[in-house]
Amino acid sequence: MAKQQQQAAIDPRHYDVIVAPHITEKATLLSEHNAVVFRVSQDSTKPQIKAAVEALFGVTVTGVNTIVQKGKTKKWKGAPYQRSDMKKAIVTLGQGQSIDVTTGI
Repeated sequence: MAKQQQQAAIDPRHYDVIVAPHITEKATLLSEHNAVVFRVSQDSTKPQIKAAVEALFGVTVTGVNTIVQKGKTKKWKGAPYQRSDMKKAIVTLGQGQSIDVTTGI
């Protein structure tokens, strides 16, 4: 019964804000400093990201830093094209809390 009440509190819009975890070597090193990196939607704001992470993972967030990584110009069969821009959020968690991004939501 308690699980149903907890799931009802999660807003479906939170799933639109958090796209995926961003797993790289640098992102793994940030986990030592109690931080997790997520790919987020382009139009999401820091308060929206904080609310989404707190609601989906049940942790307290102390800080959110965002980065917009511009898409690279690449070539395929001699024709140039542009990769899409990507917005990342570095979410700093409260003391003693962690998120295991490999298990999913």
